[in-house]
Amino acid sequence: MTFDQLKLDPRLLAAINNMGFTNPTPIQEKAIPSALNGRDVLGLAQTGTGKTAAFLLPTLQRLCHGPLRQIRALVIAPTRELADQIHEQARTLSKKTKIRSIAIYGGVGKRPQIDALKKGVELVVACPGRLLDLHNEKRIDLSKVEVLILDEADRMFDMGFLPDIRRIIQRVPQRDQTLFFSATMPNDIRQLADEHLNDPETIKIGMIAPAKTVSHSIYPCVKPLKNKLLRALLPDLSFGRLLIFTRTKYKARNLARDLSKKGYKATALQGNMSQNQRTAAMEGFRKGKYDILIATDIAARGIDVSDITHVINFDMPDTVDAYTHRIGRTGRAAQNGAAFTFTTPDDVAMLRRIERVLKQKIETRTLDGFDYEDFDPENPWPANKQGQKPAGQNNKSKQNGSGQSRKLNRKNRPRPGGRNKRPVQK
Repeated sequence: MTFDQLKLDPRLLAAINNMGFTNPTPIQEKAIPSALNGRDVLGLAQTGTGKTAAFLLPTLQRLCHGPLRQIRALVIAPTRELADQIHEQARTLSKKTKIRSIAIYGGVGKRPQIDALKKGVELVVACPGRLLDLHNEKRIDLSKVEVLILDEADRMFDMGFLPDIRRIIQRVPQRDQTLFFSATMPNDIRQLADEHLNDPETIKIGMIAPAKTVSHSIYPCVKPLKNKLLRALLPDLSFGRLLIFTRTKYKARNLARDLSKKGYKATALQGNMSQNQRTAAMEGFRKGKYDILIATDIAARGIDVSDITHVINFDMPDTVDAYTHRIGRTGRAAQNGAAFTFTTPDDVAMLRRIERVLKQKIETRTLDGFDYEDFDPENPWPANKQGQKPAGQNNKSKQNGSGQSRKLNRKNRPRPGGRNKRPVQK
């Protein structure tokens, strides 16, 4: 099937052709006709499969006909980066129409957003918090919304947005169509879909597992060697754009600074940055000012850069879903990509869960000539015997079942009259 066969508005087809696309992806091929016919849609597809165009094209088709300068379509996204990405794609696809769109999110001043709303728009792409703020202040009118779209619904659930989503749905009671798109479907999101979708067309494309165009490898090591291993790996790595994921904001910032000192064009994307700094980092990475972007999981679903050839998990993600969405930043649009994960003995349980989802054993790689010190990368996690320490760990303190030392546990134990140590923020 081609886009010409989907009976789209000629202006939208012209925009698609200018972008160099002729054939829709599987999720687009199945979702667009149903949405064009007015059906509610529950789309389940892995990241990087073209979900954004799958809901934007039929929505823009609707907006091409009917009144202008009133909000008729609302897209809810979990992060500022993703909201900007959807907004930019909407602007590109609707370039030859009179449709206006706006992205609304926190972290920046309200006034420019309020001024744009006063001028009139047809499509709003918003993060839940700022949208509710503006609605409570009567700065935005949602009474004429015809189409409500939830993108990355599972991510919004992970971020605690479910109560806000319910409030937003209550504020658009007159909508004609609801579209839910997600990579996974937790029970709470499934219940929300059952409550608010009317006889939906359920479309499942490549559930959960990352794209088949991505190859997966692990580099066994121990935590103190990660920085050295990365610096030793990069000179021999031929990449277009490289995305590195860390667990904490502090580590992302420091790693970007260290790589910059080594002569790499690197920048960070993490939650402590202002919106202007985050925008500059994303645009710099997208346009080639930076070859390497070091990010926390805040960026896992908000980056749409086609030439990311490699993703490196500097830290193992906390969940299989997080791995899926990190890896989804490469191997996009049928291009090949590679995913490397620095794996320590403490990461073995998560590694096995990821392998079960992939239905394959992930290739183990070692770096020739690298000094692993007393760690054996050829036998990185031998079966532990009674009283034996995990491979690569020192013997200065006794270990508990989670691989942490008793000394560390005593340090984090609540103290009488004191406060518990807060968990590290991502």
